[in-house]
This record gives sequence, structure tokens and C-alpha cells, in this order.
Amino acid sequence: MEAENKLSEFGLEIVRQIRALDQFGNWAKMSDEELLIKKYVKTKEELKLVPLIADIDEMMINDIKMIYKAVALSYERKTGVVCNVIMEMSHEGFGRCAVIADRICIVNKYFKDAHRFSYRTLEALFEDGDKTLANAIEIYEQYKPCIK
Repeated sequence: MEAENKLSEFGLEIVRQIRALDQFGNWAKMSDEELLIKKYVKTKEELKLVPLIADIDEMMINDIKMIYKAVALSYERKTGVVCNVIMEMSHEGFGRCAVIADRICIVNKYFKDAHRFSYRTLEALFEDGDKTLANAIEIYEQYKPCIK
């Protein structure tokens, strides 16, 4: 991975997840940044082309879920606690994603109009992922005494 030196734990993990799903090598020639931009970054102009009311496709659902899988795996690497990612999404783009560690829900994210889900910049994606990971660790530590 070329970006390994400058990416955070979350950034490295999301790149690993995407590359692991590339079973036919379609994305092998793309840099990590290009790949992440293609999947997760939309400018305001690109977002204007997405209709306000539309059905979400399975690829988009998987791309969103991959962000939370990357958070969960980063969390596991950091703490050693195994996580599960649960995501339920309606065809209209309404749904919820939760990350569970032990018996504690460490991430709970609600989606509305998920077919329009995107970030404006790659830095915003990394910032959101890092913040979500830090909050997950904080929540687990706060509620850890309750699981005994």
C-alpha cells in the first residue's frame, strides 16, 4: 500500500477492506487515494446530479457498511475486543448501522437518504472515521464495568 505512511489506523483499514474485495484486480492500477475518492467523495456538483428521492443500490449499501467494518477492525486491532457490524437498510435509503463490542453498542449511526451518502473531501472521510473510532473506544471504556 502506497499510502501506508500517511494514513491513520482507520484509513489503512478501509483501504485494506476495499483491496480485499477486489478479487479480479479491477482496482489494482488505482492509487489508494483515487480508489477512496471514487467510492466516497462527491463534490457539490456531483451531488446535485443524484436525485432527492431514489432507491439505494446494493453496492452503495456495501460501501457504507465497509466504513463501519473498517472502524470495527481498527477497534479490534487497537483493543483486542472482537466486534460485529450490523446494518439494516430499506430500499429507500433509511436505516441504521451499529457496531457491537462484547455486549456494548460502540457505534450507532442512523441514515436518511443513504443513496446520497458521501464526503466532500478525502480528509473529511478520514476525520469522520478517526472520530468514530475514538468515540467507540471512549464508549466502551465508559460502559465496560457494566458487562461483568
